[in-house]
Amino acid sequence: MFASVGVFGMATIVFGLSHTLALSVVSLAVLGAADVVSVVVRSSLTQLATPDGMRGRVSAVNMLFIGSSNQLGEFESGMLATAIGTEAAVIAGGIGTLIVAGLWIRMFPRLWALDRLDTIRPDEL
Repeated sequence: MFASVGVFGMATIVFGLSHTLALSVVSLAVLGAADVVSVVVRSSLTQLATPDGMRGRVSAVNMLFIGSSNQLGEFESGMLATAIGTEAAVIAGGIGTLIVAGLWIRMFPRLWALDRLDTIRPDEL
């Protein structure tokens, strides 16, 4: 999961630095693929690490936060682009993604060490 978030951040930076259509399209394709992998792994982790009796409630809250975070992120990106420029905002977003992924790796070492979804128990994470 963290590797896909790292690839997402790097592809975002490449897209922000790109001045050719081909490189921009390839970086967006890589960015999208990395995002899909990250979303699938995070969704699976949420479902597998939640006790059966709470799965519906946790899933509902998770969907609420995911849905609202997209709009909040779009607002933040627009405000940053207005303040520092579009290219700089895209590059800053990629750098911010890498920083947050690095912080989460340090804050959640057991999640970083997790390498198989079929061995997860709700009390493990």
